[in-house]
Parts: sequence; structure tokens; C-alpha cells
Amino acid sequence: MPRQTKARVFSREFKEAAVQRMIAGENVRALATELQLWPKLLYDWWNLYERGGPEALRAPGRPRGSRPRVVRDSQPRRRAAQGIAGGAAEAPDAQRVAELERKIGQQALELDFFARALRHIKASAPPSDGRGAGACSP
Repeated sequence: MPRQTKARVFSREFKEAAVQRMIAGENVRALATELQLWPKLLYDWWNLYERGGPEALRAPGRPRGSRPRVVRDSQPRRRAAQGIAGGAAEAPDAQRVAELERKIGQQALELDFFARALRHIKASAPPSDGRGAGACSP
């Protein structure tokens, strides 16, 4: 299979025609060579067609007319809960300071956790005389 420089996009009609030829009993490898496709791609289309019919063979990407996903910002709600005024008027420096303070708080929690875990491990370790393993028999 020759390597393509640009990704090819296939229409629903093209995919459906290829699947119909497979269903009719045409050799998949010969069909893939003729259409310059990987046989696995034809099998993927066939599985989609069996599960959802021709509607399942849509083009890749977001459907036309759909809106992009909106990511909501949790900052205004958090600021309102803390009684901090601002929003768009807040300086970028203040936002950066708040972000760094949150990071410092998270690191302090992690350090406390690991310090307690280390104390627990040291307390439960058996005493050792430093010469290796003890003898099996007296």
C-alpha cells in the first residue's frame, strides 16, 4: 500500500458501496487493493454497517451544525464562595499568585502524608544488627 501524504476522507456513499461489494462476496484483499485501502479499514466499515446501518458510516469528525463543546470555568463560582470580587477585572498577577498558593498547599499536604508514612514504616520495621540475615538453626 503506497503511503499517502494527506489523510483521505471518504463519503458515506463510498463506504456503503465498498461494504455492499464485500457483502456480495467480493474478495476483500482484491477490493482493498483496487480502492487503495487497508483491508482492516474495510472490515471496520463492515462492522459499523452491521451495527448501525448506513447512518453509522458517517464521515470522521464533529457532525455539521454541531457546536463546539464549552468548557466551564469554575473560578467565578469559587471566587463568589470566597467573597473575592473580580472576574475579568482581576489582574493576571493576582491569578498567578492564587494558582501558586494552591500548588504550595497541595505540596504541603503531600509532604505531610509522606512524612507520616515514613514514620509509620520506621516504627514497624524490625530491629536489625546490621550483619544480614539471621541463622536458620541455633
